[in-house]
Amino acid sequence: MIVCSCLNISDHDIRKAVDWMRAADPDTVITPGKVYHALGKRADCGGCMPLFLDTMRARDSFAVAGGEAPPMLRNRLARLARG
Repeated sequence: MIVCSCLNISDHDIRKAVDWMRAADPDTVITPGKVYHALGKRADCGGCMPLFLDTMRARDSFAVAGGEAPPMLRNRLARLARG
């Protein structure tokens, strides 16, 4: 299915990019910008962003192993939780 008609990005493209990034670095924070970059593209109008995000999040490999935040965010999240 085409997720972004401006740049012709499919759900398959997004899933493959997420899988590739997770395989390359299990602790990386995967963002839409990184997915666009991995695909050699740049965001255009943004109309696809809700579906783009849903497609990324639905991928099993999207989450960091163990369900924890990546190491670089753990301390920050702990500080935020303390207020």
